[in-house]
Amino acid sequence: MAASGASDDEVVFEVAHRIRIFRSGRVERYCGSDPFPASTDASTSIASKDHAISPDVAVRLYLPPAARDGGSRLPVLVYFHGGGFCLLSAFNAIIHGYLNSLAARARAVVVSVEYRLAPEHPLPAAYEDSWRALGWVASHGSGAGEEAWLADHADFSRLSLAGESAGANIAHHMAMRAGAEGLPGGTRISGVVLVHPYFLSDAKVPSEKSNPAMADNLVRMWRVVSPGTSGLDDPWINPLVGGAPALGALACGRVLVCLAEEDVLRDRGSAYCEGLRASGWAGELEVVEAAGQGHCFHLSDFTSGDAVRQDEAIAMFLNL
Repeated sequence: MAASGASDDEVVFEVAHRIRIFRSGRVERYCGSDPFPASTDASTSIASKDHAISPDVAVRLYLPPAARDGGSRLPVLVYFHGGGFCLLSAFNAIIHGYLNSLAARARAVVVSVEYRLAPEHPLPAAYEDSWRALGWVASHGSGAGEEAWLADHADFSRLSLAGESAGANIAHHMAMRAGAEGLPGGTRISGVVLVHPYFLSDAKVPSEKSNPAMADNLVRMWRVVSPGTSGLDDPWINPLVGGAPALGALACGRVLVCLAEEDVLRDRGSAYCEGLRASGWAGELEVVEAAGQGHCFHLSDFTSGDAVRQDEAIAMFLNL
């Protein structure tokens, strides 16, 4: 029994000051999980509130003052936070602060998805929760639905999906699933924004050399959060692998991919762009890159010059 207990207490994955996962399944999170209340933000006047869709899925909605003042309908953005499928929350201060800023800059109604985290809820739980949330949002596309902020203020002809890192991975898969299954009421996705997307493969890429320790963490993290998959060349984490759904079926007319020059995943995002161009997908692809910046740099300071330029590109994309 003692030997078994020692094995259960073995740390199978750890990022210092962020998360520690034990073989027993116990998880210690040190950042990104403390809830931050919805409110009206003093600096942007963006209002926010929470809505439970099911026992497992919730969202936080953000509404710009232009909508509350009776103006025209605004673009709607469904946002999936990152964190390697095991960290952060739609309700924490980091994501809340960033989306207050983005909603104000883009003048968009934002729906931030709270999905279940691994390893307590291994993948595909996050994908299933995100699909449920997207379906709920899309159900308001006809102008009906239980949430007035969507039914009364959202322009569903400008419905976009976005996310950073693991959230960008989710956004990609939601657009692929929408292409295969459709959305309620025939609602269509206009665009998808992938910020520093979390994709991997068994093949190494040069950008991993910029931070080998982080690159190794991303590989080990994937294996922990997705024990039921086939590894680094599973279509969930490698959309370019043979046998993955064809990118030409991506259900949107426009894609914006945001890269960061010093990001270990930079070459993965670039390869995704090349694969999308070669797939026969008929949409428009835009790529922006922040020089000298690393993975998800904007979450550390979304008021920095490079972060603002990235968000300006996103805002322009959402409003086309």
